[in-house]
Amino acid sequence: MKSEWTYRPLGELVSFASGGTPSKKRDDYWGGTIPWISAKTLKTENIDTSDLFITEEGLKAGSKIAPKGSILLLTRGSGLFNGIPIARVEKDVAFNQDIKCLDSYGEVENEFIFYWLLSQKDYLMAKVGVTGIGAGKFDLDFLQKLMVPIPSERERKSIVGFASSISEKIRCNAKVNDNLEQQAQAIYSSMFIDNPDPAWSHGHLSDLITVKYGKDHKKLADGIYPVYGSGGIMRYVERPLYNKESVLIPRKGTLNNVMYVNQPFWSVDTMFYTEMKLPNVAKFVYHFVKAKDLASMNAGSAVPSMTTDILNAMEVVIPSASALEEFESLVAPMYEAMEANDVQSKALSQMRDTLLPKLMSGEIDVSAVQL
Repeated sequence: MKSEWTYRPLGELVSFASGGTPSKKRDDYWGGTIPWISAKTLKTENIDTSDLFITEEGLKAGSKIAPKGSILLLTRGSGLFNGIPIARVEKDVAFNQDIKCLDSYGEVENEFIFYWLLSQKDYLMAKVGVTGIGAGKFDLDFLQKLMVPIPSERERKSIVGFASSISEKIRCNAKVNDNLEQQAQAIYSSMFIDNPDPAWSHGHLSDLITVKYGKDHKKLADGIYPVYGSGGIMRYVERPLYNKESVLIPRKGTLNNVMYVNQPFWSVDTMFYTEMKLPNVAKFVYHFVKAKDLASMNAGSAVPSMTTDILNAMEVVIPSASALEEFESLVAPMYEAMEANDVQSKALSQMRDTLLPKLMSGEIDVSAVQL
């Protein structure tokens, strides 16, 4: 700690507002224009939209607005066991009761508070409690008493500038990847949906893949292989469950979050992984399944669920080997570019997360850091 810096409790620097959830049974509360953020949709460091939208009536009935520039912090939910979801709000959004909105009183900028919280992720992970139903939780009094360093305004701006420049590059990579995936999806649609060859055979998804169950990962030691859940990478473990091209399909929870993987990985027990039965078919299967509304095929009651029977029975036009090879040749460079961007983003994120705690403690002077 720098002796010339001052330190204040977080609760003296920001307000803590609680959100809420309008009744799911009221149709007039949903389908509006206000993005609504829940524990499941608080995934990225920058929030401006969501998969769910509420109406003005829904807002009045239960939720609250997190204003642009504020911070959203998950304080209750299973997501706290896989990291500390935190985001900057880039557009007014509504949020649910599992999230707190932190907004500066003005003495210290929201951006600095945001990056300070990011720098404390490891410490915060160690302080996650457990609710009566086994979900993670933070004690509000604990959060409000966290001591925040307050460097000079010039130093704060320098630290924020360093961190935000890295975050912006990561965001740009994500946008490029999103665009590349949309291009690949357009090529898939053109070749296989809009202009299919009448000579192609008709079959089922089971003709192309074998659906396999993921496995529990909790007893595995930490390592280099990613563990995938329905929300993305949860952690890294000592050994992979599968090491070939695969399409991951949620078995429980957010059913539409289908993923393509082309590296050794582990899949959790709520996530199917797939083995390919034909050459050059993995990316075709990914785009085929991704285009389906799996949520509408839900076989569960309390928790949305997918079954192997539903997946295997999906009807599909099976392209010729030459068509699959052509599709692979067209989209493979896009996937290689996306993988390179992901590798770069991971390295940048690790560098930022390594340096931030040292910058926030004064151990390293930000002027000594060069990008």
